[in-house]
Amino acid sequence: MSASMDLIVRGGDVVTVGGRAVVDVGVRDGVIVQLGGAMTTGTGGTEIDATGRVVTPGGVDAHVHLTDPIRGDPDWHWSDDFESGTQAALAGGITTVGNMSFPPRDGTIADAIEQDDADARALAVTDYFLHPVLMRATEENLACIAPLHEAGHTSIKFFLSFNHFDRHVREFLTAMRIAKDHGGIALIHCEDAAIMDCCCTMLREAGKTHPQFFPDARPVQSEVVATHRAVGFAETTGCPSYIVHLASARALEACHDGRRRGVPVYVETRPIYLHLSRHRFDEEDAAKYAGAPPLRDRSDVDALWAGLAFGNVDTLATDHAPWMLAEKLDPAFDATNLRQGVADLETCLPMLYAAGVLTGRITVERFVAVTATNPAKLFGLYPRKGTIAVGADADLVVWDDDRVRVIDGASMYSRSDYSPYDGFEVRGWPKWTISRGDVVQEDGRVTGAKGRARLVRRGAHRAI
Repeated sequence: MSASMDLIVRGGDVVTVGGRAVVDVGVRDGVIVQLGGAMTTGTGGTEIDATGRVVTPGGVDAHVHLTDPIRGDPDWHWSDDFESGTQAALAGGITTVGNMSFPPRDGTIADAIEQDDADARALAVTDYFLHPVLMRATEENLACIAPLHEAGHTSIKFFLSFNHFDRHVREFLTAMRIAKDHGGIALIHCEDAAIMDCCCTMLREAGKTHPQFFPDARPVQSEVVATHRAVGFAETTGCPSYIVHLASARALEACHDGRRRGVPVYVETRPIYLHLSRHRFDEEDAAKYAGAPPLRDRSDVDALWAGLAFGNVDTLATDHAPWMLAEKLDPAFDATNLRQGVADLETCLPMLYAAGVLTGRITVERFVAVTATNPAKLFGLYPRKGTIAVGADADLVVWDDDRVRVIDGASMYSRSDYSPYDGFEVRGWPKWTISRGDVVQEDGRVTGAKGRARLVRRGAHRAI
């Protein structure tokens, strides 16, 4: 007797990290309940013919910015919120996003989670989780870490790029110890504040403040020194540590060296470091490419691709932090203080699929690992998220390998009016995106309604 389903994805080439197989996927009440075997759709059910198409788990983007770091400050107001940002995510095959939640002025990291959860519940169209951002390791914030972990927010984020960190290293290490004791993981921004301050001073003294000198304001040695420190902090505290947006071969080697010693350190990179390199800063409107760390050399790009292919890079995340082009090019900002961040939620997975999977640079299994399974494991979402298995949420992407789009940031779901990849021709886009059993995107049109999203309360970090 055939089982009755709400949704069946039939005949697709279903991919997990363990391999691929042509198998039907049966969904009931938003959850995968059957793989293969006889099944039918009940009244009002939906069938998708995925014959000849690749089917992957919905992407898990562990690093997005859909709320402002300083509420009410026009100098730090990103273009997207939970509505437009998660629409862009679904258009690009991402079904779960991890937002960086900054505390309000005079507030705690618990306040940050409360305010961002309220925003997301009202606006988001796909599932989300929240990272408490520890800007100040005060007694009040340290006291929040354990209760937040127990409530399912099993991570902390902090920056080595601010002078405040160097004045309070002891307290930040205490935060790592608390997170470790409660099954958490630390996300660490690795740039050294003192080196950057020195470089910015030298650039100003030399009159080299045009945006083209931005990579010199935040040089590779700043990233490398900070990465070595982060590895040392992980080794000392035992806290699993996740190096966000790693950009250089030298920083990657620092992480690899720690891993050889058994240090629990993991590596994230982001799309701009795979598809762009430092020569973009030779352009007159170079400021539009600014991110932290900056774009690196072509040899660094090649090293990151190799890391994705062979396992030294664990995840790909967007660090989606979009601006309007006029804001990025504002002449009031120079090489020492450019506005950092770009829109990438809609383009991240398709560009990796096109430049990686369809060219043979990475396998489709590695694609699934770095975009879904690994982040789900690292951040306590697995096996609910990040895989195609009985019992998992029915978060699926059915790919159209023949669809070609020329990227035009102004026409995408992000409210940013440009993309750093404007003019790139990309082949291979999501045909259908499915979130918890709902078909929420088809052929580039997002239909998911705001407010349908759910906060995913997380378990303990899992090693990969």
